[in-house]
Amino acid sequence: MTTKNGQATSEKRAPILIVDDHPMTRYGIARLLEQEPDLIVCGEAENASRALAAVRTLRPQVVLADLTMPGGEGLEFIKDLRALHPEVAVLVVSMHDEALYAERALRAGARGYIMKNEGGEKLVKAIRQVLGGKTYVSENMSGKVLEIFSGHRRRADDTTIGKLTDREFEVFRLLGQGLTTREIGQRLHLGAKTVETHRLHVRQKLGLESGPALIKYAVHWAGTQELI
Repeated sequence: MTTKNGQATSEKRAPILIVDDHPMTRYGIARLLEQEPDLIVCGEAENASRALAAVRTLRPQVVLADLTMPGGEGLEFIKDLRALHPEVAVLVVSMHDEALYAERALRAGARGYIMKNEGGEKLVKAIRQVLGGKTYVSENMSGKVLEIFSGHRRRADDTTIGKLTDREFEVFRLLGQGLTTREIGQRLHLGAKTVETHRLHVRQKLGLESGPALIKYAVHWAGTQELI
């Protein structure tokens, strides 16, 4: 059903939930999507807990989620959302390098991955592709992802960072940002002993001999990434 001016009614527009801790980013995406006749923003959330609550009440078809948010990291949020609401598709919209994060996001349960610098037209295309039951990644990543998930190519486990589990990777990334064990525990809702255990496992997998060597390596790695 359409209105007199030919626009689709809200009942026929796919509801989208925007999850990002930057108000201006949420505002910009919302203004973009309100121009589309088949999409409508049903709500916004700035962290994982509020996003999960919003999904329960608003029932979006697609969640646009950043990977970095207060009160929980994006990969764990995607896993929780998939477990609680498998019918809801997740499209990651992030500044994190897709070469490093796209595979992890898809394995966590996301249906697509697009970087924020791709622009509005590609974001709308990605949303519609995900709504159509397909997976969206950039042209540069599509071949790699297909090979990985079809079993024709090993996943990133043969790289140094690829050896880490998602939780170990999050701890490593936050170490690179200068966070202490206590601060990482608060960010990820983990006890100090659990964080220390993850740090030990990361150090062992990366072949580093000491805690200071791990921090130095993490800080150096973080300096090479275009993260927010």
